[in-house]
Amino acid sequence: MGKVSGFIRLMRPINCAMMGFAVFVGAVLAHPHFSNFDWLGVLYGFLTGFMLTAASMVINDYYDRAIDAINEPTRPIPSGLVSVREALAFVFVLSAAGFVFAYLTSVLCLVVAVISWVVVVAYVTVGKRSGLPGNFLVSTCVAIPFIYGSIIVLSYVPLSVLLFTLMAFLSNTGREITKGIVDIKGDKAEGIKTLAVRYGEKNAAVAAALFYVSAVALTPLTWLLNLVSFWFIPIVLVTDIGLVASSALLLRDYSRENARKIKKLVLLLFVVGLLAYVVGVLK
Repeated sequence: MGKVSGFIRLMRPINCAMMGFAVFVGAVLAHPHFSNFDWLGVLYGFLTGFMLTAASMVINDYYDRAIDAINEPTRPIPSGLVSVREALAFVFVLSAAGFVFAYLTSVLCLVVAVISWVVVVAYVTVGKRSGLPGNFLVSTCVAIPFIYGSIIVLSYVPLSVLLFTLMAFLSNTGREITKGIVDIKGDKAEGIKTLAVRYGEKNAAVAAALFYVSAVALTPLTWLLNLVSFWFIPIVLVTDIGLVASSALLLRDYSRENARKIKKLVLLLFVVGLLAYVVGVLK
């Protein structure tokens, strides 16, 4: 049972479910009227997002095992709960499952899934040590599911989806920079040039706050362009106020402990933001 728990922890199911749900959000944003809605394709899209995100989480932990031995020694691989060989086999199984579900949706979806996987591999093998460019690669992976969901139902990406994709990209980049503050000790030991390592925790906190606030600044556009209904406003305000408050708290206290709390809070705010857009497009 302990090993099963280790595999589940490697996957980070909440993150996986969020990426799968992001595919659904992308589909709803693109096609808010459920007549002729491709429910089977969206289900396959959810499973594609879930599986490929799980695979990316595992391969990330595989490459991070030396850093995690310093920063997070209780994680499954550095703790010995899951062996390196078992982790790699798990990556293969999860990736294969994700590609099968993508192929069952459409050839175009398979192409997008493969591109997403290439971005993941580029990040964990090369991009991670680059700092901010690596953060952008992660945010690209986070943003792709919304585009993927749109492609499932329309085969193209409308403005509403593009705007939300940009907001997801910006806010997640802020979160990645915040994570760099949390992991600064191990990153510095491994020569990973995050903003926190290169310029210090304070400057990294400023950069993270700028990305959070930039994402918030875009939300009124979706209302002004009549892309969402009134009901979008009260829900998205929770996310917007939360991100602004998180920025202020991080700027006031950019310690590793507080950055960890902000990182977790921002993840919850992402979920509320997703719900806001789903409710907002159901006019």
